[in-house]
Amino acid sequence: MSQQLTREEQETKYPEYTWDLTTIFESDDAFETAFAEVESYLGQEEQFKGHLADSAETLYQALALEQEVGSKLEKVYVYAHLKQDQDTANDKYTGLESRAHQLIIKFNASWSFLVPEILQIDEAQIQSYIEAYEPLQQFAFDLKLINEKRPHVLSADKEKLLSQAQDALSTPNNVYGMFSNADLEFEDAVDSEGNKHPLTQGTFIKCLESDDRVLRQSAYNNLYNKYGAYNNTLSATLAGEVKTSIFNARSHNYQTAREAALSNNHIPEEVYDNLVKTVHKYLPLLHRYTELRKSLLELDDMKMYDLYTPLVKDVKFDMPYEEAKSWMLKALEPMGEEYMNVVREGLNNRWVDVFENKGKRSGGYSSGAHLTNPFILLNWSNTVSDLYTLVHEFGHSVHSYFSRKHQPANASDYTIFVAEVASTCNEALLSDYMDKHLDDDRRLLLLNQELERFRATLFRQTMFAEFEHKIHQIEEAGEPLTATRMNEEYAALNKLYFGDAVETDEHISKEWSRIPHFYMNYYVYQYATGYSAAQSLSHQILTEGQPAVERYINEFLKKGSSDYPIEILKNAGVDMTSPEPIEQACEVFEQKLDAFEKLMKA
Repeated sequence: MSQQLTREEQETKYPEYTWDLTTIFESDDAFETAFAEVESYLGQEEQFKGHLADSAETLYQALALEQEVGSKLEKVYVYAHLKQDQDTANDKYTGLESRAHQLIIKFNASWSFLVPEILQIDEAQIQSYIEAYEPLQQFAFDLKLINEKRPHVLSADKEKLLSQAQDALSTPNNVYGMFSNADLEFEDAVDSEGNKHPLTQGTFIKCLESDDRVLRQSAYNNLYNKYGAYNNTLSATLAGEVKTSIFNARSHNYQTAREAALSNNHIPEEVYDNLVKTVHKYLPLLHRYTELRKSLLELDDMKMYDLYTPLVKDVKFDMPYEEAKSWMLKALEPMGEEYMNVVREGLNNRWVDVFENKGKRSGGYSSGAHLTNPFILLNWSNTVSDLYTLVHEFGHSVHSYFSRKHQPANASDYTIFVAEVASTCNEALLSDYMDKHLDDDRRLLLLNQELERFRATLFRQTMFAEFEHKIHQIEEAGEPLTATRMNEEYAALNKLYFGDAVETDEHISKEWSRIPHFYMNYYVYQYATGYSAAQSLSHQILTEGQPAVERYINEFLKKGSSDYPIEILKNAGVDMTSPEPIEQACEVFEQKLDAFEKLMKA
């Protein structure tokens, strides 16, 4: 499967390595039937307009209908978006995804009266309804969150207008996605012997991991030459996304886009600032690592494309998918049978779409809906990093499985602030298991990989977060957000984070243009905070055993969004209102760096 197949070839030759979307709908015709059913519900909400305050039962019926239709709509959209992502060049499924997206917009517009009208009801009256009518208690926490949004919710007609505008406002994100995933093609990378290597979003990092510096440089230059050729266009696209976030924030009476984004998950802005401040404190550790890398690679001038190649050159550690499954199952055994049964179910029932094919969306993710099983997208290339991606995405999927099983639809979709905790906790358990079961040579390679994950997740994602906040601040201050300004700001941060040992060149100043997470409205910081929380939770699981496992599964994985994310993590054993978890994560990085240096000298 080294040669990239079409999607049809992939499904025909290796169906066991593709996800089974028939568990959502048996066919596209079944999708169309479900689509029409959801459409038929639109209009039924009219019976509740102006009547939510009539009685507790009426309020409950409105919330229950909105939940029922929303769950069915979510299922429709998931099918369409997964079909599109498996082959972004397929116009049929691009059309399905677009139609499903339009239906979401219509649904949101139809129900846009709900929150404003609830907020017209006196808070005491809502509480009396909850106490008097037991079925309404299912929505008690939702109603509490709605009440907290009173200063930021507009009148029903204004909310409807803003909801209808979201289709147009999503254009920067849509344009970037189609450009980067479907339209952008790169020249082949060439190695030191003149051999050509196909360069795609999925193969880029693998090229940078090569021992061949000529190949690394070629891949790096070819990718960034292509992105650089569209520097002005992509800066305008990202600036449009920033403007959208600011517009939506100001329209709802928030001072800044960050305040609005973090308030959606009820996260204090101090958490964001604590992250950046604490990571800055530990940047000398990252500089120590880059200096060590430069020394071990024996380079007079280390480039950004030298940061990915393994420092342990003579150790091979290929990771075929079947072998990776075995590693994952053994590493996650401390989680207990309840957890492991879900993992095995996912492996045995084709939750995972494993290999890259022509047109397939790059990267990896876990997706799904309340009425579906989870689904995992991968682009497997037989590396240990792929194993970590598999374990990471199963963390998401098991979290989703438990949340959907133990919470009603309105409370089963956990917030993005806690989303990366479960996935990264799995990674930490994998690292612990592999560290105990490898010889020194492979342990060295693993430590190198772990140091890279810290670099890429804790440090680099914090740098991304700092850049994202900076470009929003520039726009909010009324300053022009140009390609030159973005390049300058990104280059300065890259220099700050990676230090003098690595050259910040013109190409890396444009790295922001290939990061899709900048179109996700203050998402990236949560990789770093989640990574920190996961280090603490995995330590508890490994040292305390069953009590920590039960606390983790019952108080965290099964809770969905039934409480504030900060409180859910506290109940699981981690207080993210303190910088302590971030400091602990940085200290783990230092311990691994010490261990790596010691083994290298042995």
